[in-house]
Amino acid sequence: MALIAILLTGCGLFGGDEDEDKFANLSTEEQFYQRALDQLNSQNFRGSIETYQALESRFPFGRFADQAQIEVVYAYYRNNDLEASRAAADRFIRLHPENDNVDYAFYMKGLASFTEDGGFINRFLPVDQTKRDPGRAEESFADFSQLLALYPDSPYAADARARMVYLRNNLAAYEIHVANYYIERSAYIAALRRGQYVVENFQETPAVADGVAIMVECYLRLGLNGLADTSLSLLKENYPEHASIDNSGDFIIRTEITNPSLLYTVSFGLLGDNRGNPPLAPTQRPRNSGSEEIINTQLAPRNQKRSWFDILTFGLFS
Repeated sequence: MALIAILLTGCGLFGGDEDEDKFANLSTEEQFYQRALDQLNSQNFRGSIETYQALESRFPFGRFADQAQIEVVYAYYRNNDLEASRAAADRFIRLHPENDNVDYAFYMKGLASFTEDGGFINRFLPVDQTKRDPGRAEESFADFSQLLALYPDSPYAADARARMVYLRNNLAAYEIHVANYYIERSAYIAALRRGQYVVENFQETPAVADGVAIMVECYLRLGLNGLADTSLSLLKENYPEHASIDNSGDFIIRTEITNPSLLYTVSFGLLGDNRGNPPLAPTQRPRNSGSEEIINTQLAPRNQKRSWFDILTFGLFS
């Protein structure tokens, strides 16, 4: 018996009753809620989360239970526990679909994904947001869309709408980056589809002009001259100042992608540059159609007579 008593005492010494001690002087639901609120207001977010959890476990059907569940969403968010914030918001929406604060839960759910999309690394490195995986951005856009669809007059609607514009621009720009990636690897059909997708699904975003330019270039590379001319006319008519059109109105063909830098490689294309200097084709598209001229320039046979040495060495030393 003495041994058991010693073991029980030891458990207490090593923190077995630590959680109980934190709330030893709290007995009523109001006291738990007030402490959690005070901790939240003093920016002790971890402490407020623990107190909200204790409140809900002790008084699951109390007067402050619903309020604790919605306020802990904010506490998780401010504690930078974004996944927990999303989960808490989801739980509140599921348990209280008719609650007056459910629009706030939708908003915080979208905001958590929006913030997580920024990522920890962006605080220290100049990473282009439009080159990141769009998963969280798509989730955030969907959450904000649901908020606007269900609660268009919510006080959070205006902010959600503004964030959706930003997200939509980024999602469109991401598609352009993917299209450029395909062009760099001569996957012109895949790049063309990405450009078309941007034009069809992201109207009124800055990336639409780039989508049309990608279509022009891909049609040129594929030898679809008529479609290239049609797309170029569309580009000139709607975006005459686009970077792919020079002062003479000619379409500028991009240079070949060669020898990516080490920084570009290790960062999976997020940092550094991957553009080489040697041109893949003439730098300008002739004004009068001329699609075939651009393609055929690369295929023109050499008129110079090859020596026997050049033939035997397969041109390696020519």
